[in-house]
Parts: sequence; C-alpha cells; structure tokens
Amino acid sequence: MYRSHVLVCGGTGCTSSGSDRIVRALENNIKSVGLENEVKVIRTGCFGLCALGPIMIIYPEGAFYSRVNVDDVPEIVEEHLLKGRVVKRLLYQETVQEDTVKSLDQTDFYKKQMRVALKNCGVIDPENINEYIAYDGYAALGKVLTEMTPEEVIKTVKDSGLRGRGGGGFLTGQKWSFGAASKADQKYVACNADEGDPGAFMDRSILEGDPHVIIEAMAIAAYAIGANHGFVYIRAEYPIAVQRLQHAIDQAREVGLLGKNILGTGFDFDMELRLGAGAFVCGEETALMTSIDGKRGEPRPRPPFPTTAGIFGKPTVLNNVETYANIILKGAEWFRSIGTEKSKGTKVFALGGKIHNTGLVEVPMGTTLREIVEEIGGGIPGGKKFKAAQTGGPSGGCIPAKYLDVPIDYDNLIEIGSMMGSGGLIIMDEDTCMVDIAKFYLEFTVDESCGKCTPCRVGTKRLYEMLDKISKGQGTMEDLDKMEDLCYYIKENSLCGLGQSAPNPVLSTLKYFRDEYIAHIQDKRCPAGVCKELLQYTIDPQKCRGCTLCAKVCPAGAITGTVKEPHVIDPGKCLKCGACMEKCRFGAIVRK
Repeated sequence: MYRSHVLVCGGTGCTSSGSDRIVRALENNIKSVGLENEVKVIRTGCFGLCALGPIMIIYPEGAFYSRVNVDDVPEIVEEHLLKGRVVKRLLYQETVQEDTVKSLDQTDFYKKQMRVALKNCGVIDPENINEYIAYDGYAALGKVLTEMTPEEVIKTVKDSGLRGRGGGGFLTGQKWSFGAASKADQKYVACNADEGDPGAFMDRSILEGDPHVIIEAMAIAAYAIGANHGFVYIRAEYPIAVQRLQHAIDQAREVGLLGKNILGTGFDFDMELRLGAGAFVCGEETALMTSIDGKRGEPRPRPPFPTTAGIFGKPTVLNNVETYANIILKGAEWFRSIGTEKSKGTKVFALGGKIHNTGLVEVPMGTTLREIVEEIGGGIPGGKKFKAAQTGGPSGGCIPAKYLDVPIDYDNLIEIGSMMGSGGLIIMDEDTCMVDIAKFYLEFTVDESCGKCTPCRVGTKRLYEMLDKISKGQGTMEDLDKMEDLCYYIKENSLCGLGQSAPNPVLSTLKYFRDEYIAHIQDKRCPAGVCKELLQYTIDPQKCRGCTLCAKVCPAGAITGTVKEPHVIDPGKCLKCGACMEKCRFGAIVRK
C-alpha cells in the first residue's frame, strides 16, 4: 500500500519533452531517500494540457506540476514526498491557492469538459490491465456476453444515437446492423487508427492512455455482428501507441479476455495490429481495408460497401478509435442525455494553433466555439484577435469569427461550410493569411492523393497551382471563378472522401475571406503579411540610427548606408527573409 502516487504523463508530447528521464530520476531519488515502498511512480497517458508538459500530478494532494524538468526532481522528492510541502513554484498557476491546491476540475481548462472517451487517460497506468479492470474495465463485455443477445447490443448502440467520430458521422448502430445482417462464413471488425490530419492527435492519445478500451469495444462489436477476428490499422509513426496496444492485447490474451471461449461463454475473438506507412488516403475505409489485404492502399467504388465485402472480401465493420472509446457506456439513455438533438455524446478535439492552452479537449456536443477558444483554450496569445478556426483538417473548412457562438455538432458545421472530421481544431489569429492556409491544405492533399481517379489526381494539382499563382500576386479575378467551378467538379466526381472533401478549405475561405483573395490579386498585397512574394521591407528614416546591424545580417547585400545615417533597402535585391527586421533594435524596419 503506497501513501503517495506520482503520475507522470507518458504520452508522446510529454515523452518528447523528457518525461521518461523525469520518471527515471524520480525512481532514483525516491530510492535514495528510502521511500521506494511508500511512493509509487506511474506513467500514464495524456492529461490534456499539452502546452504545459512535461506534467506530473502527485496524489493524494492532487498537486499539478507543469513544465517539470529533471533538475526539479530532487526538490520535488525532498520537499513534497519527504517533507510534505508542495513545491508552489512548479504548480500550474491556476491551481495555486493560499493554503490548499485547487482541484483541476475547477480550472478553466477542465471545468467545461466532460470526459467520456478520455475518461481513463491520465488516470490509469495504460500498461497495467488490473488498473483498467479496477475502473470497471471489461465489465461491459462481461455483461454483453452473459446477459444480452447480439440484437440487444445493436439496439442499445442505436438507441444511444452514437455517430461515427472518424469524419462523416454515420450512425454506429446502423452500421453494426448492416454487418450483422450480412451472411458469410467469416466476418471482421476493424479499427481505424490511421490518424493523419495535420494537427490531430486524439486517437493516438486514447491508444497511449487507455488501450484496453479499444480491445473491449471491438470484442463487443464482434459479438454484435458475429465476427471472431479484428484488425487495428495503426500508423507506424505512433511507436508508443503501437507498443502499448500490443502489450494490452498480449495481457488480454493471458487473462482469457481475448482468444477462445471468452469468460466461458463460448464466444471466440482475437485481434492483431497492422501498421500503416503514413498514407493519408488509408484513412478512407476501403483504402484501409485494401491495405490490410496486402495491396496498395487505394479506395474502390462503393457498392459493395464494407459491411457486405470488406477485408479479404468478407463483411467488415470499421469504426475509428474515438468511436470505439464511446461504446463502453452507462447505457443508451445516459449517453442520449449528452449533446444535441442529432449529435449525441461528447467530442474530442485536438486544440492547436494560435491559442494559449493547446492540447486535448473533450466537450459535450453543442458546446460553442467561443467557449472552447476563450474559456477552455484561454484565448489568443499576444492580445491578437480571433480570425478563424479550421475543423476537420484537410477535409474541413475555416469558420470565421461571426460563427463563434454556433453550437458545434455534425449538422451545424456542415451548414456553415466545414465538417467535424476526426476532430482537429486549429485556431488562427489576425496574422494568418487565409489564402496561404487554403494553399497549405491543398498542398497536403495533392501529396496524399493516391492518384487513382483523375478528378483528384489532376484537379487538386490544378487547384493548388491557381492558389500558388494568387499567393504570388500573379492571379486574376477570373481565377476565382475558375477555382470555384473546379472545386465543385472535384467534389462531385472524385472516387473517395479525400478528393470529395479536398476543396473544402478553398471553398470556405473563398466564401468568408474573399476580400483577402481580391487583395492578393488587385492590390498585389497580402493583408496578413505572410505571402513572401508580396512582402516589401522598408526602413523608416526617422527611426533608423545607422547602427549598420541590418546591413551586416542581410545575406543579399540589399541594405546600404553609412554609420549614424539612415539606411535604405533595395527592393530589387531584397530576399524578403526578414533577418534585418529581427535584428533591428529600434523598430525602424517595416514589413508590409
């Protein structure tokens, strides 16, 4: 029995910041003061507040230490663990109170969140099956196998209103009923862990922090549709998630929760991992299944749908990680009580970009963007103004400030020209160029297109070329109409979801930020000062002190002048690298 538990974030973010070294230092220091039998150090999954990593929480006090480094460990062990004195200088500032430590649940970042899919992340040791079981893990599987028929399981999922969290929002129970209705000698369940959206890390964090929840949910899905084997298609770039999930599978097999005759019920189910090579298109269900089959990951026309002919041509039900993490419920009525009329439950977002509190956020459907940005996210740094939010990654759109108070759910996002997607949420401030943002996402989809269909392979490339031309000040007003026509052609004629949704960032920025496109075309100016070819650097002679520092750092020799006299930039030679502006101590160099 330990008197103190030290939880250290072992997610990818904190691990990259050195949390493994902190764990080793903790264990060594705890042993050196003779506390190894009183204090237990545990690596957990992500706590959510990634901007503050490495993170450590010590219980029973609940002291939340942020941005901890190895040099802080001796003080934490000596003061907190040995003498019982909280190290206030390392506390997350919002938790600091006069005599006590404020509960995390009462901080701005956490108090409006509701953790369902993330309920065990940052709470349990993901590599210890006993801790998962202690938090009611595998109880749902036991109930399903001993008390419910497959039909009752499907009805419960249908009644809950759970929609797929991987992009399109298809009703999960409906998909399962299609899989159950298909007749075949072999069926499969599969998990899409091929999370490839720029800035998205929700699924990775669930797998790193609570891998057994995916195993349990997939076993329930297999029982419901009559399958006995499962595949998790996971990115090889997620080494921690891969290692922990494989460890969890091995543990579940050892205790009889995977394999033959699970819990003595006669139900057989086992599963395996298949590593993806980083192809974004393999997030599309038919491309994913083709890759599992051992072929090049390309989508195929539908029908037949995967619930009829999926992996190896057999009926397959595929859901993504977050969808499965929602299956372990307290019942359909409880789940239906959360969210909006057509979007039930919660949604996990990877909050990033120009925001104070970057990290993982899980909120009830219907929470407004303003609540996420201003309250949970802590607002925009540097006193800048909110400009837009990108949801759904390359498949989504940019939401302008006028929609800050729209409740976020599947239907509302589609109505305003975006989509939920897997849950990336990138915040942009006034210094963001929307033409450049559209160009960034188009460049990504051009690179990730599998090339199988012409509308996507050629269409996205032509669309990118037009955006590139506009960003260089070489576009025409006719290009805007051509781009819009091409966007709709690509959407209507592409084979799979990658091509069908690729134009969304362009269409949404054209709709809400058309004035920026016009400024690039007519005024040859980037209002945000981002597009390099349209920038111009000048020196204000009233502020220039003639220190010559700017001339010394200019790689092109574009700056001339004598000591103690105002200098001048030759626009013909200027590379627009910004080195002079960075070095100027008097604010004399202006970029416009």
